[in-house]
Amino acid sequence: METRTRDVWFARGIRFQCQLCGKCCRGEPGYVWLSAEEITRMAQHLTMPRDQFAREYVRRVDVGLSLKERPDGDCVLWKGKCTVYACRPSQCRTFPFWKHGLTSEAAFAAVHRGCPGVGKGRLYTCEEILAIASARRDT
Repeated sequence: METRTRDVWFARGIRFQCQLCGKCCRGEPGYVWLSAEEITRMAQHLTMPRDQFAREYVRRVDVGLSLKERPDGDCVLWKGKCTVYACRPSQCRTFPFWKHGLTSEAAFAAVHRGCPGVGKGRLYTCEEILAIASARRDT
């Protein structure tokens, strides 16, 4: 994300601290893109064979691999809490600092959908936010 820090709406940074509420994990269909390394790491975390993890929790989509979801849109790994939080995928780890959500304040509001962690916790600097967004391979 090639941007000068003084030219963005979040030049003064954004406070964020995950509240572990699951709001971003539930109730809405979508994709959580996965790398092979992330699948291996989550399987190890759940102490299950990688193949079993993939069968139970991963689906193939045209452009890659994604976590499955329940019919109500909840992530298959949400069981009252994220069962892989310590090793959650990059897409989850970098929320709410996704490139498409950083284009404007309105886009950011749409991405975080009232996330209770936005505005709380530590202040991420503009430079940190840009680095997080740029490191994401799937936005």
